[in-house]
Amino acid sequence: MYSKQLTSGEPLEVLQAFLKLGCTAFGGPVAHLGFFRHEFVEKRRWLDDAGYADLVALCQFLPGPASSQVGLALGWKRAGFIGALCAWLGFTLPSAALMLAFAYGVQKVSSFSHSGWVQGLKIAAVAVVAQALWQMARRLCPDAPRAIIAGVAAIALVLVPTAWMQLVVIGGGALTGMFLTQKLLSVVKPASTPTVHRRFAGLNWLAAFSALLLFLPLAVRIWPLQWLEVVNGFYRAGAMVFGGGHVVLPLLEQATVGRGWLDHDTFLAGYGAAQALPGPLFTFAAFLGATISIGPRGIIGGLLALLAIYLPSALLIFGVLPQWERLREMRLAQALLAGTNAAVVGLLGAAFYSPICTSAMTEPKRWLIAVVIFIGLMFGKMPPWLAVLACALAGKLFLH
Repeated sequence: MYSKQLTSGEPLEVLQAFLKLGCTAFGGPVAHLGFFRHEFVEKRRWLDDAGYADLVALCQFLPGPASSQVGLALGWKRAGFIGALCAWLGFTLPSAALMLAFAYGVQKVSSFSHSGWVQGLKIAAVAVVAQALWQMARRLCPDAPRAIIAGVAAIALVLVPTAWMQLVVIGGGALTGMFLTQKLLSVVKPASTPTVHRRFAGLNWLAAFSALLLFLPLAVRIWPLQWLEVVNGFYRAGAMVFGGGHVVLPLLEQATVGRGWLDHDTFLAGYGAAQALPGPLFTFAAFLGATISIGPRGIIGGLLALLAIYLPSALLIFGVLPQWERLREMRLAQALLAGTNAAVVGLLGAAFYSPICTSAMTEPKRWLIAVVIFIGLMFGKMPPWLAVLACALAGKLFLH
């Protein structure tokens, strides 16, 4: 049962907000989190920084695309399950539609991601994430203990940039927060109220997640249908990847190229296109579903693969979030989350360094563009969408 506070937002408002982000949020999952924070924490004030960091921390623990899961959670908190669906549709469909279009012209895609304006979009991600990182650090690391947690987390992830290390640093931040005193951490009661109050709320979604993961392979053996094989392959990729984004690529390659459904050159061409588009990288599944040699293929195949790879994320969010919100009201949970939030700042800091800066900032003029846009965002109140357009234009004019 949802409280009036959390269902007051209209689904159309959620759809409109996420559709704008789906068309303008370039730069990968870390950059998306920066865009989300600007839109929903600063501009619309749907939640505060601490509540937002809680969602980010939760989604980092779960397999699947972190930014899309945060979007699902935000839509659900605002307007229930219809809001979650609207958030997913708005954020996902723009890039998914473009990926389906690219599926019919893969010979022209391979050089697309190397153009100057696409390089400019990577610089936009640098500026947007830098702004979000600075502002989140000021709010979530206001004292020495939490600053140390963030610093140690960032160093650990730079030295060992793996998905399991993300879990280690977030878990370590939580345990450190638990052992630090409440006075030192200045723990406060969360501003938001729980979405669901039932003790076992969400367990049915977790049961559905586990059942599909266990029994889809068995179903393929019993009924060797091509469309069911596609669903099984993409569902398992979405259910078994931690870290989201680029981490899913080896699993997708194994599920498609490894099974002989697709050639390697076509796979890489679709990946290059996905890098140049706004929205989540998981929409790469739409391209693969449209071009693989089995199943319905075309638009139907692309949509089938897209739904299959996102289904695990939705089931996990709906299953875990109600209990997460109950726990965060407990005194001990507040201390755990204070440390976790600091570790999330470190995680974002490490990702800001690599791969964002290391891949985008390869020459001095790129740094100049990034600094100018960062100043515009911080002091000139430049909206992120304008920063994206400005960087794309600068990349077109000055980068080759």
